[in-house]
Amino acid sequence: MGQVVKVALDAMGGDNAPVEIVKGAVDALAESEDLVVYLVGKEKIIKEELGKYQYDDRRILIVPADEVIETAEPPVMAIRKKKESSIVKALYLVKNGTCDAFVSAGSSGAILVGGQLIVGRIKGIDRAPLAPVIPTASGCSLLIDCGANVDAKPNNLVQFAKMGSIYCEHVLNIEKPRVAIVNIGAEEEKGNLLVKETFPLLKACDDINFIGSIEAREIPNGYADVIVCEAFVGNVILKLYEGTASVLVQKIKEGLKSNFKSKIGAALALPTLKDTLKSFSTKEHGGAPLLGLNGLVVKTHGSSESVEIKNSLLQCRTFKEQDINGKIRQQLMIGND
Repeated sequence: MGQVVKVALDAMGGDNAPVEIVKGAVDALAESEDLVVYLVGKEKIIKEELGKYQYDDRRILIVPADEVIETAEPPVMAIRKKKESSIVKALYLVKNGTCDAFVSAGSSGAILVGGQLIVGRIKGIDRAPLAPVIPTASGCSLLIDCGANVDAKPNNLVQFAKMGSIYCEHVLNIEKPRVAIVNIGAEEEKGNLLVKETFPLLKACDDINFIGSIEAREIPNGYADVIVCEAFVGNVILKLYEGTASVLVQKIKEGLKSNFKSKIGAALALPTLKDTLKSFSTKEHGGAPLLGLNGLVVKTHGSSESVEIKNSLLQCRTFKEQDINGKIRQQLMIGND
């Protein structure tokens, strides 16, 4: 048994809370002896869900929280006013050192705001980017930033690239990850003002493996491991990526059911097809970390089911084991608060 990793899990966040959240916690404990999960939310409801399972009750603790921050609420106001919400109470468990990480499928805005206001950024980190892992033809890539900083500056993107490289190498086990900046062409002189100013700064970094620009159509092929952009561009890429994948899966299913011959072919191809589609599912990679904070904050999809919650919890274990924040401080030559 390795070092114990304590994770605060928002039991009330997401479309499928608390059913899938609690199941994901129980499943994660079955896969890792090193995890302790603090389920934060409405105590009675959580206990009812836990009653469906057999689990080590020494490794699942309930932290009562009577309020829930809804998706449509203004994030800053919600964080300040709903002190008894599951998100706020869970974030304070990270801030005060009780827990190493926080995971939630709840309000993206509240998680991003709360992560930076409550947990706080590492001293020297100007912006904390949201960095989801996206599936590609060759495995996966890290998209950074996809929603936290829509008006980033060149120096912010440089920090994103460095933090993304550290995460890719030590959590995703990608040696010398290839870093590319999203652009509208491969030529160095192309792009908007932000890209043009950032490109030479990334090119001058000796501590990352910068390979130049990447166009959006090249992302699914896995031509880069760390894909750097500001949050507006990143969010558009992510949403289009997920939407296209969903439509393709639906069309494949419709095609396989269209006639008798296709149904026979589908029966023969189904096992291979399931494996292929599974490898291209974002659920298999856990949630998106908000990098550069004093503790780990992970945002999962609002529609997360137990498998994504489980993988997000296991992701937190790897983050601590690899001391990602320590490596960020060391490589970016910044100190503790």
